[in-house]
Amino acid sequence: MRVAVLQSNYLPWKGYFDIINSVDVFVYYDEVQYTKNDWRNRNKLYGKNGEFWLTIPIHKDAVKQKISQVRIENPFWQEQHFKSIYLTYKRSPFFHQIEPLIHEVYIEKKWELLIDIDRYFIEKIARIVGIQTKFIDSKNFDLQGDRVERLVSLLKQVGASSYISGPSAKDYLAGKEHIFAENNIDLLYKSYIGYKEYPQLCSPFLHGVSVIDVLANVNLAEISQYLFIRNN
Repeated sequence: MRVAVLQSNYLPWKGYFDIINSVDVFVYYDEVQYTKNDWRNRNKLYGKNGEFWLTIPIHKDAVKQKISQVRIENPFWQEQHFKSIYLTYKRSPFFHQIEPLIHEVYIEKKWELLIDIDRYFIEKIARIVGIQTKFIDSKNFDLQGDRVERLVSLLKQVGASSYISGPSAKDYLAGKEHIFAENNIDLLYKSYIGYKEYPQLCSPFLHGVSVIDVLANVNLAEISQYLFIRNN
């Protein structure tokens, strides 16, 4: 069984969904320290005036907490984010594919915990683009040992035969690859090289923006060509 383990991100880029699509089980790994200026509460949009950040305001104590504990501040942020996405992409050819979800999340619902909105978006978008991967939460497993030991233990408890990791993990897993082999788990790294370009609202083309950009600019019938790379 192929497994990926990642922290929840806010409106992640296409590579995040590519990893989800590459595995049978995706594990939210939010029982770890929140990291400031990361992707947990922010991502980029790309409109006619260029790229810009969309950031969820969080409690000042977030840096002292696990990701799963981080609370959202400022009751007006939802309306602001809705307007930012709507005004950026309303003239995109396929914005209608994502508009109902945007309206539901920002206008109809209220959010208190960061992981709740992150996960809701992730799972809803995954289903919209045809991903059938199972989602589970690391909090339901026994997490002990150092960074790598916890990860391998989690993978064993889940029943993983292969672990698909993003390329950025190579640095902290360097020299620890044998631990995966000793536990009969294949360690594989996802490559983000080879994504096809599609018509964006601005140039030059940017890959590292929120998946919202793809959904607003590409027909769902063709979207898999732009979201997924088969390299594992």
